[in-house]
Amino acid sequence: MAIYRSHVLVCGGTGCHSSKSDEIKRKFEEKIKEMNLDNEVQVISTGCFGLCEEGPIVVIYPEGAFYSRMQINRVDRIVEEHLYKGRIVKEFLYEESIEADQIIPLSDVDFYKKQKRVALKYCGVIDPENINEYIANDGYMALGKVLTEMTPDQVIDVIKDSGLRGRGGGGFPTGLKWSFAAPNEADQKYIICNADEGDPGAFMDRSVLEGDPHCILEAMAIAGYAIGATKGFVYVRAEYPIAVQRLQIAINQAKTMGLIGKNIFETGFDFEVEIRLGAGAFVCGEETALMASIEGQRGMSRNKPPFPAVSGLFGKPTIINNVETLANIPQIILNGADWFRSFGTEKSPGTKVFALGGKINNTGLVEIPMGTSLREVIYDIGGGCPNGKAFKAVQTGGPSGGCITADYIDTPIDFDTLTELGSMMGSGGMIVMDEDNCMVDIARFFLEFTVEESCGKCTPCREGTKRMLEILERIAEGKGTLEDLDKLEKLGNNIKNTSLCGLGQTAPNPVSSTLKYFRDEYEAHVIDKRCPAGVCQSLLNYYIIDTCRGCTKCARQCPVKCIDGKVKELHVIDQDKCIKCGACMEACPFDAIIKK
Repeated sequence: MAIYRSHVLVCGGTGCHSSKSDEIKRKFEEKIKEMNLDNEVQVISTGCFGLCEEGPIVVIYPEGAFYSRMQINRVDRIVEEHLYKGRIVKEFLYEESIEADQIIPLSDVDFYKKQKRVALKYCGVIDPENINEYIANDGYMALGKVLTEMTPDQVIDVIKDSGLRGRGGGGFPTGLKWSFAAPNEADQKYIICNADEGDPGAFMDRSVLEGDPHCILEAMAIAGYAIGATKGFVYVRAEYPIAVQRLQIAINQAKTMGLIGKNIFETGFDFEVEIRLGAGAFVCGEETALMASIEGQRGMSRNKPPFPAVSGLFGKPTIINNVETLANIPQIILNGADWFRSFGTEKSPGTKVFALGGKINNTGLVEIPMGTSLREVIYDIGGGCPNGKAFKAVQTGGPSGGCITADYIDTPIDFDTLTELGSMMGSGGMIVMDEDNCMVDIARFFLEFTVEESCGKCTPCREGTKRMLEILERIAEGKGTLEDLDKLEKLGNNIKNTSLCGLGQTAPNPVSSTLKYFRDEYEAHVIDKRCPAGVCQSLLNYYIIDTCRGCTKCARQCPVKCIDGKVKELHVIDQDKCIKCGACMEACPFDAIIKK
């Protein structure tokens, strides 16, 4: 095996890939070959580094130089200066990675300082398409350990003792779930990896599959051994092409090396893995709908009981865990339950991965110990809201979650505290909102998504969410009444209590939580016919203020010709004719048009 003096790690996650990181990688390879350095420098495409805001990202070792917002036209200089002459190109570095002209370790950068990587441990570190790199980092050692040194019951006991809870949203104890399936006799049992990540703004599971697919295969085999399953399915969205491609490469490599398939480690244990592609239906993230989809049926929820551990896929005992849950398994086996319990909280041990997005400076993927406060995530890791705007709320759990206000920003993050606040952990989406967000509009956005994604099987979800959306639309248009607010609360409770599956049961959460914490905004829409955040178009008026120079650009852009005024004189908008499109505000070069 060749040994290189330098390694150029290029982020190959979806975000950086969409910003041409693959072209940057090819350019590095071409330039390195041109400089006759190809025997000394290796270029590797890795998984997500997490700091997506600064992508595309390139990190060069052994120096650990963190080049951010990379452009193709910077490659030549980096190769010539850094890789050939040994002089780091400091002006291209992520500014927080250099201090007093010295490179500081990534672990000391503010974005990473309070993180602890377990599920994401090897994302951005190894080549996900090279099984040897995974093996070199203790890959498949956990599987070897359980097959040669442990009984199935001992494996389940370790997972139970670790306190690992399902990271897909519900937070059910993983070891307990496995123990339900283990004693059930059947000619076939199944392990399913739920990679149907459908929350708006969520990309945690996708990033694990893209950056470290072998850990998922290893974990599925361990779970299969624990419950007596010999077949596994990874149910992943077809719209995740990079994840699907790397996962299939990993399966092929693991089969070739005998790490999945027949007679693994010559122990007599068999475990096969197949990929099943989902068409992007949000409801298929619910376990019974997911199984129906694998079976070739329409993705619709089933009544429970029986639970999947008793009668799941094709009527056989089945365990379903999401990607992040499984990503923790090998390290728990290798390091022990006490190690996993040494961080996090008593009832929520370990870490949690969040996709941090919205009105935040450092958008990206973060993994924090449970118990970390929202303030630490939003300000210390996320860098606060852009442009000095005030933090207003954060939506956790996607459309199934709720909004948490600035009053609770010091709340420690774990399953139970978020539920107490009327939100939930969910799969890990965390959307930050600032003072310019309208909470009625936010609730409407998430409810629109839920209405579109409802499978339609049960009446409360199918019809109830539509009625709630109609009420929200009336309120946003200034046609709502105070009675509508009472109707929203009543409808929400009915839908929550009578829907068939988790999608319907949690659908009212964004409305319920915003009504609870931002009722004054709803009342402003209803009573004053005003949107305090200036978002709801029907309730806005545009005004030209005295900084107008009379350049006439606004009048020329107005599609309904409702702006009057002479050249070099203050213009006026006819409010009766204005359609509130905002074209005038965009056209004005002097910021002389306001909306309120």
